[in-house]
Amino acid sequence: MNFIDLKRQYKAYKSEIDQAVAQVLESCQFVLGEPVQRLEEALAEFTGSRYAIGVGSGTDALILSLMALDVGPGDEVLTTPFTFIATAEAIALLGARPVFVDIDQATMNMDTEALKAVIAEREKAGARLRGIIPVGLYGQCADMDEINRIAGEHGLFVVEDACQSFGASYKNGMSCALSEIGVTSFFPAKPLGAYGDGGMAFTDDESLAKRIRCLRVHGERARYDHVEIGLNARLDALQAAILLAKVPHFPDEIRARQKAAETYRQLIEQKLPGVVPPVVRDDRTHVYAQYTVRVRNGARDAVIRSMQEKGIPYAIHYPVPLHLQPAFGYLGYGPGDMPVAEQASREVLSLPMHPFITESEQAKVVRAMESGLRQGMGH
Repeated sequence: MNFIDLKRQYKAYKSEIDQAVAQVLESCQFVLGEPVQRLEEALAEFTGSRYAIGVGSGTDALILSLMALDVGPGDEVLTTPFTFIATAEAIALLGARPVFVDIDQATMNMDTEALKAVIAEREKAGARLRGIIPVGLYGQCADMDEINRIAGEHGLFVVEDACQSFGASYKNGMSCALSEIGVTSFFPAKPLGAYGDGGMAFTDDESLAKRIRCLRVHGERARYDHVEIGLNARLDALQAAILLAKVPHFPDEIRARQKAAETYRQLIEQKLPGVVPPVVRDDRTHVYAQYTVRVRNGARDAVIRSMQEKGIPYAIHYPVPLHLQPAFGYLGYGPGDMPVAEQASREVLSLPMHPFITESEQAKVVRAMESGLRQGMGH
């Protein structure tokens, strides 16, 4: 059993993917070019954004977005401590200061009440707050309307980190089209994954779109006309072609993920007391980039041992919140500063999840967990 079965997916779309790759090899145009432009157009339409800009990775998309918004030394940007390091790393790389906001107990996305409290505290301290980066953790959007409202009250931008939630809906909109800029990743393990790194930034703002396009090619406006310092952050044509072959299947894959998630939920509620399935809000959908449960009562280690014994793959997203990572030690946070995130880090467990997982494989995962829970309870 694979945690994410990319081989099964490749076999399903092999002829389309092979043909797309062959066309790029035949053209010998490997960076940007027609496949990237076609992918940008397809995904702008998919999300409902005016502009989409293909870049080298989700991390590049974050950095370029912050550069386009003129984030730099002395600025502070609010984000969650319960995410992959790239979210806060992008802030730090530009010389700005990440300010962490604890998470909601149920969804594990940014807590908007905590956000208001942290903004009040930082404004009182005279900080130069610039913006907010909420994350669509595991595949479900954060409370974007409320975050946008709070941002508007305080003159802050919002960049939606949708590196896990691409394809999810929120009220009447789609992830990546819910704020000034939305960004996503095409890392192979993502719901829409390439065969290497890739990412995209989305916006309705023409000036921001132009700036990100310029910044991704060394700040180049025209050949050898460099108007500002930028990055080498272009999307490869091969990756774009592979993604274009997958895009027509993406809505079906999302539905398959959601069906598998419902199977897991039913099995967990029947067989795994003390294990909490993902909480999905009524006004949004979840794409289950990860299917992450919470194992209560200190039983996670016993469950993991049982899964290891039975050859069941798993992951922990994330074992150490960002405010406790050595790389962010200079920020001065300590244990107890983000209690909800710290509790989540002790309880979360991600199970095998992909569009091709079978119900029998899911039942096998749950049986291994059930055995671990019994051992953990001393039965």
